[in-house]
Amino acid sequence: MAGDLAADGPRPGTARWGARLSTAGQSKVAPEWLALRERADADARATALVDALRERLSRVGHLVIRDLGSGTGGLPRWLAGRLPGPQHWVLHDHDSELLARATAEVTGTDADGTPLIVGSSVGDLTALEPADLAGTSLVTASALLDLLTAEEVDRLAAACVGAGCAVLFTISVTGSVHLDPADPLDSELAAAFDDHQRRDVGGRRLLGPDAVAFTVEAFERRGFVVRLEPSPWRRGPDQAPLAEEWLRGWVEAACAQRPDLAPHAEAYVAARLASCARGDLYVTVGHADLLAVPSP
Repeated sequence: MAGDLAADGPRPGTARWGARLSTAGQSKVAPEWLALRERADADARATALVDALRERLSRVGHLVIRDLGSGTGGLPRWLAGRLPGPQHWVLHDHDSELLARATAEVTGTDADGTPLIVGSSVGDLTALEPADLAGTSLVTASALLDLLTAEEVDRLAAACVGAGCAVLFTISVTGSVHLDPADPLDSELAAAFDDHQRRDVGGRRLLGPDAVAFTVEAFERRGFVVRLEPSPWRRGPDQAPLAEEWLRGWVEAACAQRPDLAPHAEAYVAARLASCARGDLYVTVGHADLLAVPSP
C-alpha cells in the first residue's frame, strides 16, 4: 500500500528507505534492503567524529555500547574495529528476527584485537529511561532519527544525558537530494518526499529531515556538547542496484504524498533507470552524523 511498508518486505521509499523501524507498532524492513545499503552507509559515515570519540573512550576502559534500531548490525560491524576495547555491545530493536540475525553476525574484534561481547534487547527504544542506560559508555544509531517524533527524540536525549553517556547518531537525512544530470521534476519530487517523511503515522508526527536540528537542540539544551559532520551518500555506476532501488522508493514516496505527481512518475523513473543502466546517473543524498558528549 502506498505510504506504508508491505508486510512481506520494504518498499524503501515508502516508510523511509533504508531505515530500521524499531518502535512498537511499526512494520518490518527486509534484511535485503539493509544489506544493499550497508556499503553506502559505511562509505558515508564521518570518520572525524569517530576519531574524536576514540580519543574520549580510550580513557574509559571497558566499554558498554548500546546500538539502537540495530537492524542487521551494520553500524556495529563498521564501528567496533575503530574503537578501543574491550567492548560489550547491546543491540536494541523491536524486530526480534532482525535482532537475532544481528547478534549472530556482529562478530570480530575491537581496535585492540579483543573479541567483542554481543548481547541484545528486544523492545521499544523510545521508552528508554536513564536507568536503562546506566553504565553505558556510548549510545549509537544509524538512519533512525527521522523516524522518530519530537517527543521521542527529546525523551531519548533526556535518557542519554541522564545516564551521562556519549552519543553517536549516523546517517540522518537532511532533506537534500541532487541528481546529475538534472531533471525539471527533481525539485518537486524532493519536496514531496520531504513532506512524506514528516507525515503522521499512527498518530505520530515524524520529524523527517528536521530531526537533525531538533536532536542538536535537545542535547545542547541539556548541556551536552554537539558536533555535526556531513555524511552524504554519493552513488554512481559502481552501486547501480542501490541507486535503482533508492530511486524507485524515493519516487513512490513522493507520489504517495502528492498524487498529482503520479502521471509524470512512470516516464521519469524509466528515463532515470535508463541513465543508471548507461552508467551516467549520479545521486547525492544529504545526511549528517552527530556526536554528543557531556561538557567537560
